[in-house]
Amino acid sequence: MENSNFFAIEKELKLDEGYQKTYKNVDELLPTLPRSKGWWLDQLLQYQGFWLSTYGIRGSMLIDDHFNPRPTDIIVATSPKCGTTWLRALVFSIINRNSFDFSDHPLRKANPRDLVQFLEAHIRGDGSTASVDGLPSPRLLSTHLPYSLFPECMTDDTSACRFVYICRDPKDVLVSKWHFANKLRPKGVPPLSLEEVFDLFCKGVSHYGPFWDHVLGYWKASLESPKKVLCLKYEDVKKKPLGCVRKVANFLGVPFTPEEENKEIVEEIVKLCSFENMSNQDVNKSDTRSRENPISNSDFFRKGEVGDWVNHLPPQMSEILDQITEQKFQGTGFSFQY
Repeated sequence: MENSNFFAIEKELKLDEGYQKTYKNVDELLPTLPRSKGWWLDQLLQYQGFWLSTYGIRGSMLIDDHFNPRPTDIIVATSPKCGTTWLRALVFSIINRNSFDFSDHPLRKANPRDLVQFLEAHIRGDGSTASVDGLPSPRLLSTHLPYSLFPECMTDDTSACRFVYICRDPKDVLVSKWHFANKLRPKGVPPLSLEEVFDLFCKGVSHYGPFWDHVLGYWKASLESPKKVLCLKYEDVKKKPLGCVRKVANFLGVPFTPEEENKEIVEEIVKLCSFENMSNQDVNKSDTRSRENPISNSDFFRKGEVGDWVNHLPPQMSEILDQITEQKFQGTGFSFQY
């Protein structure tokens, strides 16, 4: 789903021996995996129960073989189109709230993807782990990978790295993904119909899907290891933004002080990270795309509303999605009722 400046062709990279072995394993694995139609031009492959692009599979295997977690690592995790941009901005602003003035904040000059690196891409950057290892602590990294695809050195209780996860009503996710995918389809390629993406989504075939399994992986981890994984719902963020910001800060071990509360720092962060503010920054109005960056900054901003699905999905589709969601989440203690 994500792309970055690290789209160097593997053949042009001088890979160390460990990377060579991983790439060889990837090349041998890919032809054996089940395939399905992708949402733009790429195919999706089923890997360990989830539908990923070849890009995502490579990233996952490289993380498994080469990523060295630190106790201070913070992983911003999302299923695509669930509030990734907001969560990146929020965690960055909370952790760095004493480093910048709000009137001249980096989020006014850069897209959140440039401030919180995408792990699947960053670890592939130059054929080694140097680009990741060189980041200062605490490292802020983002991912779309399912929780089950991370190595035990990141997910077991002996690892102190933390995951902040956000999810969203699947009806809104479907609509947002549909619009996003059609933006990325090359000129001359017919747009995907709502009926096509609805069928794929319900079957679980979407980037990093099935959506419901992705959510449940992080949800169950948050119940088993509440100090390691925090789950948020986009709907709660929109309804009670102040409370959600405080919740994230507490989880990360950097609660707001009474002095910060008196200075309304929480309110400042809410305003800074709001959809309205970020979408109106000049840097996020850019629609420039390139081979290295095929996704422009403006592509990440559409509406950011809760319940916009009612303007796109006919009643029959929404009912089917609600039925699937109820069935998938039954007995888990999780729901999207709001």
